[in-house]
Amino acid sequence: MRLLACCYNDPEMQIDPDTVYPIRPDCRDDAPKTRFKPRPGLTLSPKRWKLLHNDEGVLDIAGMIKRVQRGGVHPTIKGEVWEFLLGCYDPKSTTEQRNQLRQQRRLEYEKLKTKCREMDATVGSGRVITMPVITEDGQPIEDPNSVGSEQQTSGAPLSKEVIQWKLTLHQIGLDVNRTDRVLVYYESQANLARLWDILAVYSWVDKDIGYCQGMSDLCSPISIILEHEADAFWCFERLMRRVRGNFISTSTSIGVRAQLTTLSTIMKSVDPKLHEHLENLDGGEYLFAFRMLMVLFRREFSFVDTMYLWELMWSMEYNPNLFSMLESDSCTSRATTKDESVLRQCGKFERKILQAAKKEEEIPLSVFVVASVLEARNKKLLGEAKGLDDVVKILNEITGSLDAKKACREALQIHEKYLNMVKA
Repeated sequence: MRLLACCYNDPEMQIDPDTVYPIRPDCRDDAPKTRFKPRPGLTLSPKRWKLLHNDEGVLDIAGMIKRVQRGGVHPTIKGEVWEFLLGCYDPKSTTEQRNQLRQQRRLEYEKLKTKCREMDATVGSGRVITMPVITEDGQPIEDPNSVGSEQQTSGAPLSKEVIQWKLTLHQIGLDVNRTDRVLVYYESQANLARLWDILAVYSWVDKDIGYCQGMSDLCSPISIILEHEADAFWCFERLMRRVRGNFISTSTSIGVRAQLTTLSTIMKSVDPKLHEHLENLDGGEYLFAFRMLMVLFRREFSFVDTMYLWELMWSMEYNPNLFSMLESDSCTSRATTKDESVLRQCGKFERKILQAAKKEEEIPLSVFVVASVLEARNKKLLGEAKGLDDVVKILNEITGSLDAKKACREALQIHEKYLNMVKA
């Protein structure tokens, strides 16, 4: 009884997440309310996190996954835990091995950033570009607010890759200036510039996709919780490997469309009545759910609750081989397994995927979370939605009111139901 009392009096568990990520006073009335609170025995606390490492720093990954699935991660250790959840480090690595890899990555990031700085001096300057600095044919646009405009008035013609990159810089700036502006954190110009730098460098590294709207929403929480900019960059790079397909677009299709089609298939199986109703409202292909999947529910949850939802999903999708799969760029080609030692270290959702017999059953948990959101509004959608505008309005009403843990729990139930129907 005394031990339980100590847990509940533990100052680590009494922290208010809103004090860690404070909202500007003038935005508090309109900002979605935070539901997440650290809970003793459920939330992964700093003390428990330390105990999950042995003397050499090797992590008990199964213990970590179990605790995160139960109650998320304490605000003060999110950065360290997210690096593991996103596959930045091998769970079998020692502290020394991680420190060496971290230093290598920091040097690599500095080289990438230096290259970008050579192409445009705004990178690393503490400033943000919000106006075009170049035309589509590579001619400089004089902008008194751009540090980099002067250097492009002379010299050799720019390559197509450089032109493509420089054309994205002002769009990154416009989006950065709109991202999470309710947070006190982004009242600092240095913090805005840090987010812009990370996205500008990533846009150069991933030349096939570059920068797309929505990436700033995904990068912002990572930039905030990881102290070192290079660590934040590589953590974001790992996240992008998971969701990169959503941003691939051609003249005829958008990457996230495939997931929306899958969502439609799932709903047709588990709730044919609601699916038919949405189809009759011209909601085919479920484009009304585009935003949920594109920015992983950033608009449907508060800032803190979004982070809670993300770490719940990542823990449920976790595979102990994630680091090696990402290093070999084979994260989409994992094999099924019956190895109990591997399954024991997997998240609940991943375990089901690995045990499944068919590769087409590998669907991201986020798709099932959207299905759970639709199911939670089943009666209202069936009873009140007379057109697509009504569907959008009903879904917009849930902003800030969703329970992340409940949404994930119901998503797992829908996944189980869907797998059973597929097998049948």
